[in-house]
Amino acid sequence: MNSQQPTANSQRAPHTSVLMSEVLKALDVQSSDTVVDATLGGAGHFAAFLPLLGVGGIIVGIDADAAAVERARIVYAEDRRPERPVAHLVNDNFRNLSRILERLNIAPVNKILFDLGWSGYQIASPRGFSFSALGGPASGGQDQPLLMTYGEGGETAADIVNTSSEENLANLIYTYGEERFARSIARYIVAARSRARILTTGALVEAILAGTPRWYHDGKSHPATKTFQALRIAVNDELGALREGLAAALEALAPGGRLAIISFHSIEDRIVKGILHDAMHAHVGTLSPKKPIVASRTEVLENRCARSAKLRVFERATAAHVEQLEPASATLAYAQ
Repeated sequence: MNSQQPTANSQRAPHTSVLMSEVLKALDVQSSDTVVDATLGGAGHFAAFLPLLGVGGIIVGIDADAAAVERARIVYAEDRRPERPVAHLVNDNFRNLSRILERLNIAPVNKILFDLGWSGYQIASPRGFSFSALGGPASGGQDQPLLMTYGEGGETAADIVNTSSEENLANLIYTYGEERFARSIARYIVAARSRARILTTGALVEAILAGTPRWYHDGKSHPATKTFQALRIAVNDELGALREGLAAALEALAPGGRLAIISFHSIEDRIVKGILHDAMHAHVGTLSPKKPIVASRTEVLENRCARSAKLRVFERATAAHVEQLEPASATLAYAQ
């Protein structure tokens, strides 16, 4: 468990959870449910689940960022109801969901949510996530250390940028960022670091701008968006964690239980879709609805972060079906 505490700046950062009404409708939380919010983030969904649960309910909140856990703790402390549910708030990665539930002696679970976006609080934290700082001081932003970690310690984005070979950098940026100019960007990163180590967001952005054509700088997204995404995924092993976390969630679901996942980019959405389709074909449950739910035009206008959000909902088979089809669930072992 890391000791990072929320800063005053991170506590004031704006955050609006996406697809709130759609998530609440899809999960249909009941008073006595056991609910897992596997990605506390800004604690928006957690705060919405809490009043729906009563004295017989349990809510488990998980986040690798200690500041997110603290935000949820504050929300829970403000719930003065005598019938409020039991809450377990855990500073850990959701890839360890099986271990967390076993330690808490909780099984099975009725409702589970994964919101794979990063909150406004994380963007505001000085860890290299923020695109408001991308240009560095010269463009009016504040330079940030090139970390991209949710907690303290471990490999950082700066470590990857300054030690990886040009070929490995190009492959990482292309695979995790789907960046068309990955090879050119990698070449300019290597050239820049030969002059001085790249330790800040601004220094990295300068290399990315140098490695991309000028017309690319005028698109809807900042030209560094995909490279930053790739580095964040690599630093936190987000795709490996997602596979392990979803496998654990499917295993933990009670008969008739529901799992909701909000994804924001095509790479993670393909993983979510693939795992849920495999589970469906193994007769573990069904996708409901079959196609992802997206934000309304109104929500997108109010919250630009919602424009790429996709909500997929999986409902585990009833008890009778689980008993008949239990052997088929062994096919989920690929993600264990």
